[in-house]
Amino acid sequence: MEKSIALSMRGITKRFGSVVANNHVDLDVYQGEILSILGENGCGKTTLMNMIAGIYFPDEGKIYKEGQEVVIRSPKDAFDLKIGMIHQHFKLVDLFTAAENIVLGVKQENAYNLKDVNNRVSEIAQKYGFHIDPRKKIYDMSVSEKQTVEIIKVLYRGADILILDEPTAVLTPQEIERLFNVLKRMKEDGKSIIIITHKLHEVLSVSDRVAILRKGEHIATVETKDATESSLTEMMVGKKITLNIDRSEPKNPQPRLFVKNLNCVDPEGIQVLKDVSFTANGGEILGIAGIAGSGQRELLEAIAGLQPLTGGEIIFHNPKKDQPVTFFHKSLNRVKELASQEAFHDEYGNPISFGGMNNKQIRGWVESGKVLFKEDEVMNLRDKTPLEIRELGVRLSFVPEDRLGMGLVGSMGITDNMMLRSYRKGPAGFVDRKKPRQLADEIIRELEVATPGVNTPVRRLSGGNVQKVLVGREIAFAPKVLMAAYPVRGLDINSSYTIYNLLNKQKEKGVAVIFVGEDLDVLLGLCDRILVINSGKITGLVDARTATKEEIGLMMTQTDTPAKEAVPCV
Repeated sequence: MEKSIALSMRGITKRFGSVVANNHVDLDVYQGEILSILGENGCGKTTLMNMIAGIYFPDEGKIYKEGQEVVIRSPKDAFDLKIGMIHQHFKLVDLFTAAENIVLGVKQENAYNLKDVNNRVSEIAQKYGFHIDPRKKIYDMSVSEKQTVEIIKVLYRGADILILDEPTAVLTPQEIERLFNVLKRMKEDGKSIIIITHKLHEVLSVSDRVAILRKGEHIATVETKDATESSLTEMMVGKKITLNIDRSEPKNPQPRLFVKNLNCVDPEGIQVLKDVSFTANGGEILGIAGIAGSGQRELLEAIAGLQPLTGGEIIFHNPKKDQPVTFFHKSLNRVKELASQEAFHDEYGNPISFGGMNNKQIRGWVESGKVLFKEDEVMNLRDKTPLEIRELGVRLSFVPEDRLGMGLVGSMGITDNMMLRSYRKGPAGFVDRKKPRQLADEIIRELEVATPGVNTPVRRLSGGNVQKVLVGREIAFAPKVLMAAYPVRGLDINSSYTIYNLLNKQKEKGVAVIFVGEDLDVLLGLCDRILVINSGKITGLVDARTATKEEIGLMMTQTDTPAKEAVPCV
């Protein structure tokens, strides 16, 4: 029996200045189906869905609901048409209960009866298979529970068309399976569900059809049963793409970073890291898995010198055979202080004594980049600022979770953001823009950054392109330790695999790569070892080649480390 059309879009066009986000898009959504929306970064997926949800209004084209033309100028109009959108970043009031958040904004003639609301929420949850306590406060909930509240919130308002933006981004495998079971029950109840996602294996497992957008245009809609990951990717990018993570075997991995009994307390007095210990080896990729907010961000920021610690050590090991390192400070007093330690060798391995050198000679050695640490030199990076870590000659690169808040300056262009790594190298009062400009051009070319030019403020770029700029800059620093927190978040499949291959190349150069990811399939396919963290504690350390998603998922929800799973620091 032919399904009826729940929603149609005809000739939808949306422009932002000279940029065409959507160009004459035609799209149908059937009643009782799960439709996935795929496309590269900046192809217009979210913009298109935002027009259905009333966040944007189309410049051209028409929208039809069950065959009748409708005008959606606001989210209220969308709700009145029984259309609801669940955004990736939840819009909940932490101090309210689940039920209070669900009824917030719903007009009612009489005063709210929370007992009736709780009963109605429980009925919806039972009907579709949700697990939720209507009386529970939002601040006490897991990410999965908060998402459940968002979904029930639109169902409570009677939505029969639901749009989910990256719904599995921060869920464990077990939570994803439960979510998909719920979506299938909603589909059987006649609901129309639209999913925006980058995870092709999830598209193939849960959706009925897939709509592909490319550069703002609707390329095709295909039946999922007739599609493969390769065919979908080829339609997305317009050419054949090899979807293989070429994980190489570690060659002579050497301990590079020792983290011992790390403890950290946030400004509110909550302990976010509890006796964390592990070793990161040069020549391998160490993955970190955990539910969002389990301490991953604080761990990487602590190593980078951005989080104050209440206990523990961060030891950097730099063997003599490493490549020369350059000091990036101009203080001769600091040079002399380091020189007095007599911890240096020249490029031939001969010890250097600075005792008889004048200031000019010392500066020449430092700026030549030929100064080596002595063999088996170790340095404690605890309580060191990022600048002090660099002055020690430690090449540590960090791709933070917060791209524009911490990684880049949004009002500056790509060239100027490259200079944040090198502005101290120029003569006093001057900066060298030539090399940063060359680096910016190289990153734009190799990572295919979509930008009008190198001087365009990065805040005007899409999230995926901002991420490419940040990752490219940190890798170009030739690090010995590279830490990346969610480096492919928001990137399309093609760009994601470009980043995976870049990380593999760093590993092959002997870099110790620490990769925080949310996709367990990627962690298992890219990393050599996987460290699992929950509530600030290490709950497991596994070999990525033999571990399973289910095994890691269970560790992600553990609160204590079993004795048999205790993690050694070396």
